[in-house]
Order: sequence, then C-alpha cells, then structure tokens
Amino acid sequence: MLNRFVLLLAVLALVAAACGSSDEADETTTTVGGSETTEAATDSGQEATPAGESTLDVVKERGVLKCGTAGTALGFSETQADGSAVGFDVDQCRAIAAAVLGDADAVEYTPLSSAQRFEALKNNEIDVLISVVTWTQSRDTDIGIDFAATTYYDGQQMMGDSARLPGLTPESTFADIDGASVCALSGTTSEKNVTEGAEVAGVDITLETIEAFPDLFDRFEAGACDITTIDGSSLFANRAAAIADGNTDAENWVIFPSTPFSKEPLGPAVRQNDSKWFDVVNWTMFAMFIADENGVTSASIDADMESTPELARLFGADEGELQTKMGLPKDAFYQSIKQVGNYGEIFVKHLTEPLGIERNGSYNMQWFNGGMIYAPPAR
Repeated sequence: MLNRFVLLLAVLALVAAACGSSDEADETTTTVGGSETTEAATDSGQEATPAGESTLDVVKERGVLKCGTAGTALGFSETQADGSAVGFDVDQCRAIAAAVLGDADAVEYTPLSSAQRFEALKNNEIDVLISVVTWTQSRDTDIGIDFAATTYYDGQQMMGDSARLPGLTPESTFADIDGASVCALSGTTSEKNVTEGAEVAGVDITLETIEAFPDLFDRFEAGACDITTIDGSSLFANRAAAIADGNTDAENWVIFPSTPFSKEPLGPAVRQNDSKWFDVVNWTMFAMFIADENGVTSASIDADMESTPELARLFGADEGELQTKMGLPKDAFYQSIKQVGNYGEIFVKHLTEPLGIERNGSYNMQWFNGGMIYAPPAR
C-alpha cells in the first residue's frame, strides 16, 4: 500500500507546479562554466544566450543536461531517496540527454517551485524546464520563454463528494453545483476559471480560496467545501492516493465534467532566441511521437528502425544527415527510444499504471485516433 503522506505530498507539489505564477526581472544572473555575469533582459524579458553560444554547445561541453522539474509531482517527477528521479517529465529529460549525450542518465535534476522555475530557466541555472508547465500567452511573450511540443493535454475539472451532492456524475456540469461551496487555490488560474465558469452558467457558488497548497485537499476531505477544483491530473492523483490509503469515502469522489473547462497544454520550455537548442528539444519529443505512431518501442527499435524510409532517416540507419545538421550524432533519436522509450511507453509507465490516467478518449492519443499527439514528418 502506498504511503499516504508521500503520495499526498507529491500530489500537492503537482498542483503547485501547474498553477503557480512567475515573476519577471529587469536583470538576470547568468551562470556558465562556473562564472556569473549580470545582464539586462531583452525587450521580451528574456536574457540573450551567453556569448552567442547555444545551450546545445554548453550541454555537450559540460557532458550533463540540467533539467528543471517539479521534484515531487506524482507521476510526473519524483525525487527518490538516493537522489535519482522518476516520472513522465523525468523521462522527457532523459530522452533529451540520450539524444545529445548518448546517455539518458547524464541528467542533473533541479526541483523547482512555481515561483522559482521561470527565473531558473532565464538565469541559465537549468537548460530545459519540464515541470508540468502550462503554455500560455503571457509565458510565451511577457516572460520570454519558448514552448516545445505539447506532451500532455490537461485541463481543469472539479471533484465532488456524491454523498454530499447526490446525483453527481462525471457528466455533471456547472449547472449541477448551484449553491455548492468550492475550494480553489488563491490567486491561480483555477480560481479565475471556476469563478468565470459559474458566472457564465448563471449559478451561485461559495468560493473558498486556499492560500497553502497542503490545505486544498485536506479541507475538501474534512467537508469544509463540497467541491475542490484544479487540473484533472491532480484530481485523479489525489483520488488514487486516498483510495490506496484505504479512505472509503474517496470511492464517492466524482471528477467532472468529463470534458475539462480549461486548456492546460503541458510540455518542455526553453529560453527564447536559441533556435538550435529549441529544435533539439522539440524534435526529441517529435521522435518519441513518431516512434509511438509507428509502434516502435524500446524493445523493438533494433528490428523496426528501417521499416519505413522515415524511420530510417529519424533513427540514423542511413547517413543521419538530418541529425548531424542539427549538431547531434546521427543515431541521436535511436538512443532516445532505445534508452527511454516512445511516448506511449512513458505515458503508460508513469501515468496509466500507477494513477489510472488513460490515454484512450483523451487528447493525448495519436492524431489518427482522435487525439492531438502529432509530429511533423521527419524528412
């Protein structure tokens, strides 16, 4: 049986990471090769790459990828007692390291809070941020970071106790919560989304804003509010943790509506104005998508890597010109799949098997199965 405290701590960390805000600064401190310099931010709020050098060159010279993660986000990134890390986001970091350095384990993980993560990226403390970060307009422009391929399509939902709200089902909507009390994290998009949703639906709710992350689900479990709301992945994780701990009340917890009422596209983020590194991060994700699309797994890649011309190009069975022009070894993406796995493999391993989050019926299916996982052609 899973330890309740560890699971709940991990869930709350995921909530904090997904919904936090960030600060901007007029100056940033850059650390490269052990030396620090302070530079003015560009007009977009983004510091220029040090000395015109791409992050790709820095990582190759250093021999280690510095990846920013949530650190204790159940299913996405969890730091183990020995300092290692596991999770869906962690495996994306590992795939990048395998592509660039040939070693999926050549990663230094930096657990970051929502308040720290964007500054850490801007200040060159990390090379890539994979920390359940939602791609938004302000983050793409004002903060000055670039988002690579979306690797998880999340969305805000609500969770209520059907014992307190009889008739509540996964198909329930805002119309079914008139008069209910709702707990949401103060100052987050979750608070704004649920308030606006109730206004549009013309229902009255009593909103209780929670300042501290650990209190969000505690107050719901204690009956202080009828409903709690946050990204769906966090709700599923919290319910799974409660059920695993033997909380029989959790069997009455209903997550609804079945279609989320906000868009929360999650994926890797890098510094702006570094297209060479952006391409590497982006195409590592695309390689995982294409392998999944073609049924090429970590176990089958040796047999399948030449089964189509596209796969032969992508995995370096030919001269690997597309990869070498990117500054990578010709077998870069072969190493990603061989050492880490394709997109579907890491999804099932970290999200479906432990948390019960299914790809089927979600946007996280391949494009030809009704989802939004879609890669440009490797040619």
